[in-house]
Amino acid sequence: MKKLTLLFIAFIAILSFTACTEDDDFTFTAKPDPDGIAFMNTTAETYNLSAANSNNLAERFVWNQVDFGVQTPVNYELQGAVEEAFSSYSVLGDVTETNLAVTVSNMLELAKEAGLDNDPETEAPNTGNIYFRVRAYIGSDAGNVLEQTSDILTVSVTLPEESDGGIELKRELYLVGDATAAGWSNNNNNTPIFRDGENDDIYYFEGRFAGGDGVEGFKLLESLGNWQPQWGINEGTATSSDILGGDPQAFPVADDAYYSFTINVADGTYAFESIDTSDAATYTSIGIIGNATPGGWDADTDMTQSTFNPHIWYATGFVLVDGEFKFRANDAWDNNWGKASDALSGEAALGSTDNMTAIPGTYNIWFNDLDGRYILIPQISE
Repeated sequence: MKKLTLLFIAFIAILSFTACTEDDDFTFTAKPDPDGIAFMNTTAETYNLSAANSNNLAERFVWNQVDFGVQTPVNYELQGAVEEAFSSYSVLGDVTETNLAVTVSNMLELAKEAGLDNDPETEAPNTGNIYFRVRAYIGSDAGNVLEQTSDILTVSVTLPEESDGGIELKRELYLVGDATAAGWSNNNNNTPIFRDGENDDIYYFEGRFAGGDGVEGFKLLESLGNWQPQWGINEGTATSSDILGGDPQAFPVADDAYYSFTINVADGTYAFESIDTSDAATYTSIGIIGNATPGGWDADTDMTQSTFNPHIWYATGFVLVDGEFKFRANDAWDNNWGKASDALSGEAALGSTDNMTAIPGTYNIWFNDLDGRYILIPQISE
């Protein structure tokens, strides 16, 4: 009887083991995601692709996560092409994340492959389209890959022609935000901050910021009309979206007042402090004068005064020829600013007998009468 009992127990154990083995043989079946895959980022109307900014972020492409119904990582392949048919394409990255940064250099390669260039001496256009799509897939064996591909995204790009006289194009930083004159518009005659005349990584600005309760503050943009790259702060350090891999926070502004702002983009240091401008002169007009200007030394060309900040002045599409120039107030020599320099930016001194030497070209020119800082932003040929 004891042997019979032991045999019965052994039989039950075998049946249990077989059942467990059959359970272990259960497999998941991969299937397409009914929601598909699509881009989620908003693209700019046009991307200006300058070789001088080739290492900058042009766009961070973002898409939704795809669920193939299996417990295995999903890979995403971002593809770029010069034809909407995608008869051939370049793989810009293969990642498991749902986003990928594309640089100006990446877009430039596609644009040039599409026959675009920035040489005004050729018939090749400098404006056109390039195309992107993203592919989600699992599996590595070609016979067992399950994949889904997004719709094609058309992107308009422009390769700016070289500025007149071969002027070096440098990084510009423009104010944007609800504490600034432009508000949260990235192309609203945004005020630039003033690049140091000797160190291209240091910028200055003295002026009004309309802070207060409910005001987010301000950021800095490198290109008008484009949200990327943008500069702000993260954990108390100035940083850009290129460095951070996402949008930084805005610089906060406590009050509607005048502030001094300095930033070094090379090391992420910045200073922002209120200043007293109650004794500063407010001028009726400020103009640009000199033999490099349309009026020569006989008459200045008036600049436009900012309605947001009466100490900021600008002139757009201003043509300079060989010669010199300086700034003066109220059409008289009582108050004038000059500096012995041919730099595109710097700090002119009130009452200086020196003049700035013009590099011939067309510029947007900005001047701050609080500290004498100026900047000439080259404009590309049409």
